[in-house]
Amino acid sequence: MTGCCLKIKESLNGLTKKEKLVAEYVLKFPSEVSKMSIDELAKACVTSPSSVVRLCKSLGYAGYKDFCRMLTADVSANREEDIVYEDVRPGDDLPSIARSVSMGNVKAIESTLQILSPEQLEMAVNAISEASRVDFYGVGSSCLVAMDAHNKFVRINKTCNANADPHVQILSATTLKKGDVAVFISYSGETRDILTIADVAKKTSATIISITKYGKNSLITLSDICLSTFSTENLIRSGAMSSRVSQLTIIDILYTAVASKNYEKVKPYLDKSRFAAGRMRAGGK
Repeated sequence: MTGCCLKIKESLNGLTKKEKLVAEYVLKFPSEVSKMSIDELAKACVTSPSSVVRLCKSLGYAGYKDFCRMLTADVSANREEDIVYEDVRPGDDLPSIARSVSMGNVKAIESTLQILSPEQLEMAVNAISEASRVDFYGVGSSCLVAMDAHNKFVRINKTCNANADPHVQILSATTLKKGDVAVFISYSGETRDILTIADVAKKTSATIISITKYGKNSLITLSDICLSTFSTENLIRSGAMSSRVSQLTIIDILYTAVASKNYEKVKPYLDKSRFAAGRMRAGGK
């Protein structure tokens, strides 16, 4: 899970002017930069070593050596997009559309795995496992992800809530307490309703987990734990397609990890829910 170049791309809009100069140079010449000293890189970007260090810190690395180590891993693994994932263009034939959409979703999952922090993921799994209640919040397509999360976790007897109405969501957030977990899903991290509800939840002392894009955004500043996702949304495929896929992947990982961690406790409920769901099928008894 390195994803150094992906982290830089996702963070560009939130960087300072000097940090952005360094970031763009790294993206343009990753192989060369991985062999440079910090002074050489600063000189090439017409900036200072301190600006380089600040970029490394902004990306979550301990320092320049740590950054170069991960960048070298990216270069060695050929993570600079060997396969080109093109957007759907007006008039494309059906096979091209099917391939483009499918490859975009594959890229979103693979890239999310690269930038997902194992430490943050472990913290999220532990928090959800120990929580007496878990709420899932999202609007628009992210609300569908929240509903899917509710559907999964209720199967293992986890007390949880999810609602499509922002007014009901904010009322639910006011009843959270210490020991509860609130999971906020927003790719941009700037959705007004989500930020308002997250602010309310924060004041209850509940643990806030965010599922949002990598980099700086308002939702991250309100979060105790952040799970980063990657997406490629542009032109025709801008309808929250790959972002939704990456969010659903995070939910699947959390659910599977929590169920695995508490398997002996949740197995009876999994059996019951499987039996109950079977009765709903045609001819079930």
